[in-house]
Amino acid sequence: MKTVKRPLTRALLAAACSSIALAGPALAEELVIGVDSEATSMDPHFHNLGPNNQLGFMMFDRLANPDEKQNFKPGLAVSWKPVDKTTWEFKLREGVKFHDGSDFNADDVICTFERAPNVPNSPAGFGTYTKGKTFEKIDDYTVHVKTDAPYPTMVNDLGNIAIVSNEGGCEGTTEDYNSGKAAAGTGPYKYSEYVPGDRIVLEANPDYWGDKPIWDKVTLKPIKAGPSRVAALLAGDVDIINGVPTTDIATLKARDDVTLSQGVSNRVIYLHIDQFRENSPFVKANGGGDIKNPLLDQKVRKAISKAISRELIRDRVMEGLSIPAGQLLPEGFFGVSENLKPEPYDAEGAKALLAEAGLPDGFELTIHGPNDRYVNDAKIAEAIAQMLTRVGIKTQVETMPRSVYFTRASTGADGLPEFSLILVGWGAGSGEASSPLRALIATFDKEKGMGTANRGRYSNPEVDKVIEEALAEVDDEKRADLLAKATELAIEDLAIIPIHYQVNTWASRKGLKYIPRTDEYTVAYGVVKE
Repeated sequence: MKTVKRPLTRALLAAACSSIALAGPALAEELVIGVDSEATSMDPHFHNLGPNNQLGFMMFDRLANPDEKQNFKPGLAVSWKPVDKTTWEFKLREGVKFHDGSDFNADDVICTFERAPNVPNSPAGFGTYTKGKTFEKIDDYTVHVKTDAPYPTMVNDLGNIAIVSNEGGCEGTTEDYNSGKAAAGTGPYKYSEYVPGDRIVLEANPDYWGDKPIWDKVTLKPIKAGPSRVAALLAGDVDIINGVPTTDIATLKARDDVTLSQGVSNRVIYLHIDQFRENSPFVKANGGGDIKNPLLDQKVRKAISKAISRELIRDRVMEGLSIPAGQLLPEGFFGVSENLKPEPYDAEGAKALLAEAGLPDGFELTIHGPNDRYVNDAKIAEAIAQMLTRVGIKTQVETMPRSVYFTRASTGADGLPEFSLILVGWGAGSGEASSPLRALIATFDKEKGMGTANRGRYSNPEVDKVIEEALAEVDDEKRADLLAKATELAIEDLAIIPIHYQVNTWASRKGLKYIPRTDEYTVAYGVVKE
């Protein structure tokens, strides 16, 4: 088996790319990228976070490397197959060298999967991909991975973990990676300089085993504010930017010196809801008194969903660049349900459900969210608060930088999620519904690596059972049906409240264009000359 395909439908591909500029003159071999979110470390195992993984894709390979549509292609493994019901065999690529000149072999694979889930002080690690797996070296270029039960998503899991070197990388600390001492990968670009808050500089790896990089030098410059990124592009300070503000797209589209590229991502923006505490910290009775957590009532959660106009958010907040969501992944991804549609806006229905729940006058609530992570995240939270207030749930908004937000949302209150209702997003690294199901929906179990991002602590044994069945089903058709069934059960129970799927926009100067990725990453090898 060499490729795990997750084809997108024509409807999604229709938005894949819009090219506005003609080819320009010959370009220098240096690329400067303005990014909206900075990686928190050069250590590829420190934080399972989009900006970090984006950087890691350029420096490190995986056993299977996902392409721009998240189809898994041979990376440091040239082939893979199940050799029995509980064992997968990976044949490794020979003749590959790390950036420090050391040879790649099975020892690097074994130590990588020991290190990845055990990095000290990791805000969110990679344990969900390694739990329940035993790695065995058969010879220098053969590795077996054993599990207790059949494990059909093996390639998807291992395709999320960067392979590091046994000769320094596996023993290296996060500080060693940040200094460059341990930051040797096998990828197309290698470490040159890391100045937190200012720049990350990479150099081409001339000995890369795959397609040779076209850029000799790549600089990633964090520019948090959208207008500032646009200004930097138009001033010529950067060659390409991600996260183009929705308010600037029409203006940029009218210019002949800018090229826009757009694509639907796998990221769902959704609400997580406190479903495990009788007394939720940011839920109050009218007037500010204590109240038994109304979010535990399915009718109240349904009322919140009905109160939200996803179409209005799309049209007014997202400038038309979002797709209203009714489940965990958009149409075309593996394991989605054909039966789930976005919840229609129904303010009167929301009020009726609140009355049925014994809350005809509503209650008070605070919604929390980041203000620098997702497209228009703070504006989305504000719009939702206004909509909830209209149906009687008097809602305040508190947003904060992601560096503060995610820690508080995950472990901010005595090791438990701090907030009551949160705006958050999830991108399916595996390209299929198993990713959000086991991370967001499954009952939180650190030892099993399940529910790792379940910040509402939703728990439903029936849903857990179907998820576990899906994760052990080797027949793709049956597994897709099980994933769809688990999704339907979870969404009908309001485990989370989906809002929309992001449509992402990149802008580059004339002569360049970007190949959009469903995982939203901005990588140097995706920037090509027209």
